[in-house]
Parts: sequence; C-alpha cells; structure tokens
Amino acid sequence: MSKRSQLCILVVASLTLAQAAASILLPQNYGLIFVSDVTQCILLILGVLALLPNVFSSRGRTRLFWSLMTLGITFWLTYQLLWNYFEIFLRQDVPNPFVGDAVLVLHIVPMMAALALQPHLQQDDRTTRLGSLDFALLLVWWIYLYLFAVVPWQYASFNEPAYAHNLNALYLAEKIVFLSGLGMVWWRSHGPWRTVYAHWFGASLTYALSSYVANWAIERNIYYTGSFYDIPLVASMAWVTVIGVVAYHLSPRQQTSPRGSGHGVWVARLGMIAIFSLPLFAAWSVFDLSAPSSVRNFRLVITLGSMVLMGSMVFLKQHLLDRELLGLLNDSRESFENLRRLQAQLVQSEKLASLGQLVGGAAHELNNPLTAMLGYSELLTATPLNGEQRQLAEKIGNQVRRTKSLIASLLSFAKQVASEKSLLDINSLAQTAVKLSQPQLRARGVQLHTDLAGDLPQVLGDSNQLLQVCLHITNNALHAMKDTGGILTVASRLSGDAVVLEFSDDGPGAQDPDRVFDPFYTTKAVGQGTGLGLSACYGIIQEHGGKIICQNRPEGGATFRIELPATPAPAPSTTSTGLHKTRSGPPSGEIRIAHIVTPNL
Repeated sequence: MSKRSQLCILVVASLTLAQAAASILLPQNYGLIFVSDVTQCILLILGVLALLPNVFSSRGRTRLFWSLMTLGITFWLTYQLLWNYFEIFLRQDVPNPFVGDAVLVLHIVPMMAALALQPHLQQDDRTTRLGSLDFALLLVWWIYLYLFAVVPWQYASFNEPAYAHNLNALYLAEKIVFLSGLGMVWWRSHGPWRTVYAHWFGASLTYALSSYVANWAIERNIYYTGSFYDIPLVASMAWVTVIGVVAYHLSPRQQTSPRGSGHGVWVARLGMIAIFSLPLFAAWSVFDLSAPSSVRNFRLVITLGSMVLMGSMVFLKQHLLDRELLGLLNDSRESFENLRRLQAQLVQSEKLASLGQLVGGAAHELNNPLTAMLGYSELLTATPLNGEQRQLAEKIGNQVRRTKSLIASLLSFAKQVASEKSLLDINSLAQTAVKLSQPQLRARGVQLHTDLAGDLPQVLGDSNQLLQVCLHITNNALHAMKDTGGILTVASRLSGDAVVLEFSDDGPGAQDPDRVFDPFYTTKAVGQGTGLGLSACYGIIQEHGGKIICQNRPEGGATFRIELPATPAPAPSTTSTGLHKTRSGPPSGEIRIAHIVTPNL
C-alpha cells in the first residue's frame, strides 16, 4: 500500500477519533453541531475521492459498479450538505418533512443496482444487456415505492407522523435488501472481491445499526447532532474511504461464473414480480378508504404512470429478446449448413484417401501383365497373319493400350506428391486456361465471356495443378454444350479472405451436383471418361486449402466455384547495396506451363 493510501486512512481514522472525542467532551451547543457536521461532510468527500480512482482504473461492468457506488455516496454527501445548510448556515433545526429525505432514501438505489451487476463474475454481453433492463425495472420500482408511500403525505395531504413512519419503513426495507444482497455476493465471491464485499458489508451494517439507534433516540427526544449516537455513523462514513483505498490496491479481477448460475433468471423474475405488484398497489389506492381522497388519487396517478413506464421497458426487453432469438435461429441454420458441408467434405476426403490407396496398389500390379500383353500383341501383329487375324490382333493391342491409359489415370489420381507452391495471379491462370481451350470453343460454337475483377490478391499454389483444374472444368462445360453451343462465363472476385473463380455454362446443368466429385461418377458415355477428373480436381483444391463447389443455376446450366485463400503480397526486401532481390521465375501476370498430363478423366 502506498504512502498516500496510508496517509488517507490515517486522516479518516483521526477524524473518526476527533468526532468521538467531541461527542463525549463537548456540550450540546452550536460548536458541537459545527464540528460534527463538518467532520461528516469531510469524511463523505474523502469517500467519494477514494472511490473515483476505481472508476477510472476499471472498465466494463466493473467500472459501472464503481460508478454507481460512487453515485450512491455522492447522494449521501448531497444530503449531508443540505443538512449542513440548515444547521450551520441557517442555524436552525432541519425541518420535517425535509426535502433532502428523498436524496437520503434514494442513495441506496444506485448502490443496489451496482450490487446486482455482480462485477466479480464474468458475463457475456447478452447477459449484461438483458440484465441491465431487469435492474432498471427494479430501480424504477424502488423509486415508485418512494413516490407511492412517502411523497403523498408530504405534498398531496400533509401528515407528519405518516410521512415519518413510511419514510423510515421504506428506508429500513432498502437497507435490509441491500445488506442481504451484500451478504449473498460476499458469500459467493472469493479472492480480492471477497475482501471488497466484506468491507462494504461491514460499513453498511454499521450504518444500518447506527441509523436504527439514532431513530430510536429521536423517538425518545434524546438525540441531538454530535451526540455519541453519531459515532458509529461517522465510523461507517470513514469506512467508505477505506473501501476505496483497499479496492484500488487489490485491483480485483473477474472470476469465472459458476456453471448453471441462476442469478439472471432470479433478477428477471423479481422484475416481473415488481410489475405484477403495480395492479395490487393500484387496488390499494382505490379501496384504502382510510387515506384522504387526494392521497388515493395521487397514488393512482403515480401507479398508472409507472405501469406505462415499466410496460415500455418490458416491451423493449421483449424486442431485444426477439431480435436475439432470430439471430440465434439464423446462426443455428448457418451452423447446420456449415456442418453439413463439412460432413460432405470429410466423406469426400475419406473416399479419395481410401480409393487412392486401393487404386495405387492395384494399378502397379496391373501394369506388369498389361505390359506383357501389349508386347505379345505387337509380336503377334508382326507374324504372318491373314487379314482377319491381323485385325483381331490390332484390336487386342488397342484395348491393352486403352487399359494402360486407364491405369495411368488411376496412378495420376492416386499419386500423393507434395507440389511446390508459389504466388499466382488467379486472373492470369484463368486467361491461360481460356487460351488453351480456344480451339475447342470455336469448334463447338461456344461463346466466351470473362468478368475478371482487377487488383485481386495473389494465391499460393502450384500453377500446373491449378491450370489442370481450370482446363478440366472448361472441358466439362464444353462437353455439356457440345450439341447446342452456348455461353461459357469465367468470372473472378474477392469474397472475404478468399479469391473466387467461377466457371458458368448455360447447358443442361449437372444431374446430381452433390455427387459430381465422387470417384467414378460420370454421365459420359462408356469409353469417354472414368469419372475421376473432378475427383482429382477436388483433391487438388483441398490440398491448396480451398473449396470447390458445383451448383445448378436457376436460369439453366451449372457453375463450378473455386475458392482459394488470398495471400497478401510480401513487402519487397532490399540488400545492403539497396538493390531489390527478386525470385527467379516468370514475370508477374505470366503462368509458366510445364508438361501437363491431361488423360481422359
């Protein structure tokens, strides 16, 4: 603890001892009143100043907690200043009813709100937002109680005994509720917060007992300002300063909220009980014939106004709940769709992995007898044969070569070789694929439209593999439009952190878009494909950390969408001589095409 904090505690302790000495030694006169009132005012000012550093050094609900606590003590200080005005400056007794009574009664209200925040527990924004409305309902209810029980006997129909009785009863109820709440959070907290709550409980209990004893003395006309009945009151004021100093020194942190805590539920229930109590108070206002008509009318108007205000707060809370429920519903739907897509991707990956292991081993074993069969067929063709025999021998050789081509495709599909990746321009890649496909486009009467976004970030990938994917998707679109012609649209854009490349055609569309990436799934005629091409494309895009999706267009045709993670361009580095170092390779925007094997997949 710093020297300044120790000095502050020493000052409030000295003021408390000075008040005790004055209460015991000084006679009942203006001097005692002056010493007592000024001492209490100074202690409350020190208490506010000691709490303020906790407001500025915290954030979130903790800051709101200390702000409300400081506001409650400020109300108490305001009441004391009003009291000092009458007793010190006007040198007269404080009137009864006293305008400052409202400030005194309501100073506990923000402190109860601060306590209900439970700053020692971690809570999400939703709980804090909805809980704040429940707290506001309870605050309005306490203010309503003061207006209902106390104010009518002060302004509607003056009655000093009824005013004093209702004021003391309401104030006592507030102190009991506040002490009960303090005891509950003190019991459920631990660490520095437990120490802070313990100090608050001790100071509040001391104040409650001193108020009770002072009221007892007032009823018997033995109380006067500065009497020894004020000693515990001064001690509770001094304790507020100690709380501020200790809390600032401990800097309490939020602790994990216990699982299944029903605090928020009970606060909401208390708010609903407060609202449902309003009709009961309205009935009391109407049927309490012992009260003057002016009091009954005043209470009825206050009750109706409170109903409108609290009903508006309930409407606002319901509106927030509806918005939250709709948001949760949309999030649930989106999560379900993401989960379903993830499940489909996992299933597809498992298919590719298991199939790759199977065909990899089988293809190697089949290659040896096929090579022998091809050799024997060529030897047979070289021997003297008649026309029919030579034709049959050539057919055997052609079928063996076709089988070897299929085996090569299977080996290419099953091959798991890590590729070297570099930064690529997806637009240049798409333009290269389109240029390579121009002869087929013209031959089949297919028009090409491009819509490539400019200034797209680069992607990290293998240019040959990604070019193979683009070529295969283009060939698929050409095959779909081989009889009717049509339009092939190639578009690129940036979507979030991904670069998107789309190939759209206006052909008949995919018969089953969810199965196009399944191995051996094909709609081509027998002998024209094996159904492994799109599966290989799927594996390449997955290996690049992206996604490939097939969807049918509402206006007809199919769209293949490729999403690849965008890579920010690296900052150029310089050598000690100031020259830029560049990576050897093709210039920016150019795709270097290596030997691409595109078997009939």
